[in-house]
Amino acid sequence: MAITSANQLELLQTAEAVAREKMIDPGLVISAMEESLARAAKSRYGSEMDIRVSIDRKTGRATFTRVRTVVEDELLENYQAEMTVEQAKQYMENPQVGEQFIEEIPPVDMGRIAAQSAKQVILQKVREAERDRQYEEFKDRAGTIINGVVKREEYGNVIVDVGRGEAILRRNEKIGRESYRPNDRVRCFIKEVRREVRGPQIFLSRTAPEFMAELFKMEVPEIYEGIIEIKSVARDPGSRAKIAVYTNDHSIDPVGACVGMRGSRVQAVVNELQGEKIDIIPWNEDQPTFLVNALQPAEVSKVVLDEEAGKIEVVVPEEQLSLAIGRRGQNVRLASQLTALDIDIMTEAEESARRQKEFEERTNLFMETLDVDEFFAQLLVAEGFTNLEEVAYVEIDELLVIDGVDEATADELQTRAREFLEAQARAAMERAQELGVEDSLINFEGLTPQMLQVLAEDGVLTLEDFATCADWELAGGWTTVDGERVKDTGLLEEFDVSLEEAQDLIMTARVMLGWVDPEELVAEDATEEVEED
Repeated sequence: MAITSANQLELLQTAEAVAREKMIDPGLVISAMEESLARAAKSRYGSEMDIRVSIDRKTGRATFTRVRTVVEDELLENYQAEMTVEQAKQYMENPQVGEQFIEEIPPVDMGRIAAQSAKQVILQKVREAERDRQYEEFKDRAGTIINGVVKREEYGNVIVDVGRGEAILRRNEKIGRESYRPNDRVRCFIKEVRREVRGPQIFLSRTAPEFMAELFKMEVPEIYEGIIEIKSVARDPGSRAKIAVYTNDHSIDPVGACVGMRGSRVQAVVNELQGEKIDIIPWNEDQPTFLVNALQPAEVSKVVLDEEAGKIEVVVPEEQLSLAIGRRGQNVRLASQLTALDIDIMTEAEESARRQKEFEERTNLFMETLDVDEFFAQLLVAEGFTNLEEVAYVEIDELLVIDGVDEATADELQTRAREFLEAQARAAMERAQELGVEDSLINFEGLTPQMLQVLAEDGVLTLEDFATCADWELAGGWTTVDGERVKDTGLLEEFDVSLEEAQDLIMTARVMLGWVDPEELVAEDATEEVEED
């Protein structure tokens, strides 16, 4: 098949037709044709030659050229595509290294195999261009809702036609027992768009919390306009969900706006989500108040927040316990997701019993360590003292407010507390040294003898050992295993070492050992501050 004047215009017509069908630039198709013709020409003239083809965009005329590059004598390797300065003088005046000599060669007469090879190159290039076009079109649509038509189902995953491409709705991203048949219309959330070897992959979801947020944005004009803000969403797909909303406009009821007249707005979202029950919660910057709202419809008696641990205790009446927890723990689980807090629910009776137990334990602690009677120990607990350190190092005036305590008694109490703590510290240090703790760790600022003992019992004996620890190994934390949060107990958790304090201690040790450049830390902190601003 020779490229003759009879079929020159046909090349352009073919390029236009393919470009229209695949919705890509005709120039890309012509470039693919040029590459395929060049490859066919190489198979005719020699694969080592540098042969290039140029198709005129107006006439369709294909020009075949051979390119040879001038190189230094010692660098000459490919005699078909390169030549020395001396050799170039036959074709050029005053040739220089790096110049190219271009000469036109006769068009090839492609046989069946060459023509088939050219066709494959064109098809490959067209497919790549089509994939690039599809990726560019959808990459910025991640995080939005799209409507599509079901094409087929493969192993539980649904393939959806989204117009200029196909997307996949995986089985774990479908709501409950949803099933689809070909040509069913479906509305999904574009969760992710990835560029892969076999083309761009568009992953859809109907279970993502963001899907519900986007549906409310479509149904509630105040959310779309930014008057009402969706603060957080928690879902048990197909069963129940909670959504927290907030507005700075005090003339608008955010919950009422989301519900709509006679529930019309929320009902439209419920229908799309296969009857999923939706609780619309007013968001509040005060976490305990927000949590009380999130646990609706259960009534809450009291809330105790531990901000450092990110944990909250909720006390409810006995008759409200099952309602607060919900079926299979659903209500408290969704409230926990919505507020990003670990929630511990107990009845009033359980809380009373726990507080009584704590009172007795602290009373016994003071009786044993301070050598005082039960009544006096109870007075200390009632005044809010929880441990010996508070008694030993508190301002003496705080002890004088206790009935029957004068300065002499207060001094004696503090002396006994300090002596006991010092004895404990000596015993802990002796034990740590017995276990082999080195001076590098003993002299490290921020670790008490009791901490050193605990570390030594776990095999942390040197500053190097300490520097290799992770922050959560010291302070503790939570790990999600099979959807359940599992507690990781930290070595120094009993000493109330927070995650931030653990990070500071470990980083200080690494700086002392020369593992980390302190100037880099300063630069990182400055960068983080700028990003936060």
